[in-house]
Amino acid sequence: MLYSEDDLRVVRVKAGPPGGRALPFMNFANVLLVLLLVAACVGWWLACARIKAGEKQQGAELAKLQAAHDKALRDHAMRLQALLDSMIEGLVVLDLHNHVVLTNRAAAEIFDFTQPATGRALLETVRHHEIATLATRLTRESAVVGYELRIEGAPSRFLQVNAVALQDPSGAASGAVLVFHDLTRVRELEGVRQEFVANVSHELRTPLSLIKGATETLLDGAKTDPVALDRLLTIVDRHADRLTHLIDDLLLLAKLDSERVTLNIQPTPLRLAVQEVVDDLVPLAETREVVVENAVAPGMIVQVDPDRLRQVVSNLVDNAVKYGRPAGKVKITARVLNDLFVEVCVEDDGPGIPSDARARVFERFFRADKARSRDQGGTGLGLAIVKHVVQAHGGEVRVESELGRGAAFYFTLPR
Repeated sequence: MLYSEDDLRVVRVKAGPPGGRALPFMNFANVLLVLLLVAACVGWWLACARIKAGEKQQGAELAKLQAAHDKALRDHAMRLQALLDSMIEGLVVLDLHNHVVLTNRAAAEIFDFTQPATGRALLETVRHHEIATLATRLTRESAVVGYELRIEGAPSRFLQVNAVALQDPSGAASGAVLVFHDLTRVRELEGVRQEFVANVSHELRTPLSLIKGATETLLDGAKTDPVALDRLLTIVDRHADRLTHLIDDLLLLAKLDSERVTLNIQPTPLRLAVQEVVDDLVPLAETREVVVENAVAPGMIVQVDPDRLRQVVSNLVDNAVKYGRPAGKVKITARVLNDLFVEVCVEDDGPGIPSDARARVFERFFRADKARSRDQGGTGLGLAIVKHVVQAHGGEVRVESELGRGAAFYFTLPR
């Protein structure tokens, strides 16, 4: 069947455009799909942003916790090191291979190494084979207690070592701890005590022997001889006095050492105190034709115990007269040292003191010329008493001397 052109036009009008009503529907679906995709992208982006923000916050919190943890560790290490450095005993902690893990200041001073010594071998650190051998023993023994050794040097040092092997929680060896007690001062004091006992025994034996000898001679019949009787009794009397002075000086030093001497501190005119000593020593000075000059300025006042001050000046002037030059001169001067102290000087023009003896003149029983000192009747304790009395007043004492040019003893007193 054939259709005309007009019929076809009518059909096209009724049918509408190509695709008919499907076009608006398709456009809506496309828009909806795009919107869903956009929403999905936005949601994904927001989720990623939240994750990143969470990770960043977690990282900041972890960093903060790590910083706090590191600070706590540093503070703990500092407190531990401060605690260890406050110890008077030396401490060395080792690992399983005898390498240093930890030390303290006392150990560094004992063995003269620079802290920290972490990671260094024990032998490299302490430079002492006997200690390294001791650490090796801990592989076979759990502890070494009371081990004593001597480290040669200038001066030598005496150490007591206590060492303990370390174990981990499983019981396996993990290292060692060595503790060093410095016994040097103890050994020095023991030596001083032994020397002191020997000196006291010697000083007591001499006058006792002379007294006993004189007494035995009298008992053997010399008492019937008036001349011998007077001579022997004079010997007994002189050496009995020497024993009395020696015992008195020993008792005074014992009190000064134990700080049991009570000082009666009061304002004291220095020149007047010195003059009293000079007047008391006039007979001794006249026997040696020595001139003693009191050159202390009037009006100088010191805060001291007057009796102890006279004792100090008396010992120094007595020594200057006895051991200075016969027909020589002894001069006592004083000057204001600062706002707190006055310095007094007792100077003679005698033979002087050898350089090797100057550092020891204040030691007990030390005599630069032993035979001459005993002949003069000294106990060997005078300068030791001077030193202790001056120090009890908060002052200091020293000596300056050159051979052939006399000696000058200086001491300070509070104003």
